[in-house]
Amino acid sequence: MSTEVTLFWLLLPVAAVSGWWLGRRSSLFSSHRKSGLIHPEYFKGLNFVLNEQPDKAIEVFIRMLEVDSETVETHLALGNLFRRRGEVDRAIRIHQNLIARPTLNKEQRAQALLELGMDYMRLGLLDRAEGLFLELVELDLYLKQAYQQLLDIYQQEKDWEKAISIARKLEAVSGKSFNPMIAQFFCECAEIAMAEGNTRATKDYVRRAFSSDPNCVRASLIEARMHQQLGKTKLAIRSYKQIESQDSDYLTEVLQPLFECYRQLDRVEEFVDYLRMLVNIYGGISVLLLLTELIAEREGEIAAIRFISDELKNRPTVKGVDRLIEYALAKATGETYEHLRTIKELTGQLIEDRAMYKCKNCGFDAKLLHWQCPGCKSWATVKPVFGVAGE
Repeated sequence: MSTEVTLFWLLLPVAAVSGWWLGRRSSLFSSHRKSGLIHPEYFKGLNFVLNEQPDKAIEVFIRMLEVDSETVETHLALGNLFRRRGEVDRAIRIHQNLIARPTLNKEQRAQALLELGMDYMRLGLLDRAEGLFLELVELDLYLKQAYQQLLDIYQQEKDWEKAISIARKLEAVSGKSFNPMIAQFFCECAEIAMAEGNTRATKDYVRRAFSSDPNCVRASLIEARMHQQLGKTKLAIRSYKQIESQDSDYLTEVLQPLFECYRQLDRVEEFVDYLRMLVNIYGGISVLLLLTELIAEREGEIAAIRFISDELKNRPTVKGVDRLIEYALAKATGETYEHLRTIKELTGQLIEDRAMYKCKNCGFDAKLLHWQCPGCKSWATVKPVFGVAGE
C-alpha cells in the first residue's frame, strides 16, 4: 500500500494542474474558467485516495489528463510506472490510447510505440512487441532501444541468424562491439548444424565464430568435437589445447575428451606430462585428480597418495581431501575405517551440495556449465568455481 500512496501523492499535483487547466478550457465548466478553481474531478479522485480506493482514484486522475502535446510526457510516465508496478494492462491501455491520438507528432508517437512494445515484452507477447520495434526501425527513431529489444526477442526465440543481423546493426548505432556475443550466436548455429550431421555448415559457423572472437572457447570445443567425430584425433587435440591460451578457466571442460584423444593415439605419457605442466602453472583440482589417477595406474597408489598429499598442502580443496580419504579407506580397518568413512560421507555431501559453476556477472550458481547465464542472460560469464570448495 505504501507504493500506491506514494503514487497517489505524486499524481495529486498533476491532477490538480490538469483539473485547473481543463477547467480553463472546457465550456462545460465555465464557472471554473472564470474563477480558476480546481476541477471538481480532482476532489473526487482525492476522495477515493482518502477512502483507500486506489483503483478508482487512478482512473479519475487518468481521465482528467486529456492527451495533447502538454500531457504526453505525463501519460508516458504513468504508463511506465504502471508497468514497473506489474500493472501491465493499465500501461497498455494508456500507451494504446496515446498512439490512437492524431494530435501526436512523429517523435511522440514513436516514444509511445516504444513503451507499448516494452509492455508487450513484459507480458511475453513477443510477436506483438517485435512488430512495434520493427515499426520504430522503419521510422528511424529510437533505433538503439528498438535493436536492443529485438536482440532480446530473437535470443528468446533462438532465431540466431536474425540475432546476428540485429547485433551488427546495434553495433553501428551504439558504437559498442558485440563480437563476443555474436560469436556465441554462431556457436549456437554450429551446434545445430553438427547435430544435423552437416559438417560443412559446422565448419563455416565455427570459422565465423573465430572471426568474431578469436578467443571463443566454445568455438574451440565445437571444432574439437567435430574433429573427434570425424576421426581427426590430432586436429582435435590441437583444438582442445588452444583453450589454454584462450581462457584457462575452462581447462576443466577439455580434460576427459583430451585424455580420450591421447589414449586413442597411445600417447598417454605425453598427456601425463601435459597434466603436470597444467598443475604447475594453473593448479585446479580436476587436473590434479586426473593426474593422480594416472599416477596410481602407472606407479601405484603409494606414489599417488604421496603426490596428492604434497599438492594439497599448498592448495587444499574439498575434492582433493575427498580423494585422499578414498585412498586411505582402501587400506584402513576397524575403528579407523569407520571414522574415515564418516568423514568421506561429509566431504561427499559438501561436494554434492556445492555449485561447481558461478556467473561472473550476476553470481548465479549452477551445477552445469551454461554458455548463456540463466540468471542475467549474459554470454560466456558462467565459469568453474575456484578455491577450497571448487577448483
